[in-house]
Amino acid sequence: MIPFLAKPLTVKIIREDFFDSNRDRKVPVKIYVPQGEDKNKKYPCILWSHGLGGGRDGAAFLGRFMAEQGFIMVHMTHIGTDTSIWEGKPGHPWDVIRKHHISRHVSLERFRDPSFVLDDMKRRADAGEAPYTLIDFERIGMSGHSFGAVTTQIMAGHKLGKGKRLYSMRDKRFKAGLPYSLGPTYNQTEPPDRIYGPIGIPMLYMTGTKDDSPVSGHDYTSRLVIFDNASGPDQHLLVLNEGDHMVFAGSRGGLKDTPFRELHESIIQNMSLAFWRAYLEDDHNVKAWLHGDGAQSYLGDNAALKMRNIDD
Repeated sequence: MIPFLAKPLTVKIIREDFFDSNRDRKVPVKIYVPQGEDKNKKYPCILWSHGLGGGRDGAAFLGRFMAEQGFIMVHMTHIGTDTSIWEGKPGHPWDVIRKHHISRHVSLERFRDPSFVLDDMKRRADAGEAPYTLIDFERIGMSGHSFGAVTTQIMAGHKLGKGKRLYSMRDKRFKAGLPYSLGPTYNQTEPPDRIYGPIGIPMLYMTGTKDDSPVSGHDYTSRLVIFDNASGPDQHLLVLNEGDHMVFAGSRGGLKDTPFRELHESIIQNMSLAFWRAYLEDDHNVKAWLHGDGAQSYLGDNAALKMRNIDD
C-alpha cells in the first residue's frame, strides 16, 4: 500500500535554454510543471542530472510522475557530457562513450551547472517570470543518474581533488539528494571517509544487483562505499533485486530487455516520492512509513532498504 500517493495533476512541459554569460555556456533544461487549481501555490523543485551520453529528455517516466505528484522537475543537459559525444558517430553509442575522454575541465563545468540553474531560476522568479514564480526556493532537491548521481553527490558535499587539495563544490541550497546508480570516485587514493564523509544532507542512494558500470565494468558493490562513509543525517540505500544500470534512466541503452522493468520503475517512482515527501515536504507520516514497516512491507523481496544516521 502506498498511503502518500495523491490524485495525479496535469503536467505542462517547458523547454528552455539557459545561458551563463560568465562561462559562455548554454544549459538546456526540460521542466515538468504541475498544473494545480491554486495558481498561487508554490511547489518543491527537484533538479535532475543525466548520465554520461544522456540529456534532458532522460528519465521522463520519473519527471512526469513527480510533477503529477506536485513537484517541479528540472532536467538539465550538460554540454560536453551529453548525447553530442556519440550522436552521428560510427559504432555502438556505448563503445563510442567508453572511448571518449572527459577532461577535468568538462567535468567541472558540468558540476557548476546545477548552481547556475538555481541562480537563473531565482533571477527569473524575482522578475515575475513563469513558471519560476511557482518554485519554493526553500525546498530544493538534487538528483541524477550515474554521472548525474556523482553530480548530485558533489552538490551534497562529496569532495574532489586529493591530499591537501581536497575541495568542495557543495551548494547548501539543496536540502536533500537522490543519486540513482550512485557513483564512487574510482582509482581514488584518499581514504573514503575524506571523500564521502562530508556529504551533509539526507540522501537516498539507489542501485541494483546488476548495476554494473558500463564504462569501468565495476559491479554494484563498488558503489556502496559512498553510503558506508557519508556522515550526513538520514542516509538511505535502496538495492533493487535484478536492477541494472539503465532502468534508472528510463531506457535500456545497450542492455537487453528485462521482465522487471515495469516493477522496478514503479519502485523507483514510489520510493523517490516517499523520500521527497519526507525531506522536501517535511511529512512526518511519510517519514515514519519510510523508516518503519511500511516501506519494508511494500518492497518485499524486490529490494533491500538500509539506513544510517537516522534521526527521527
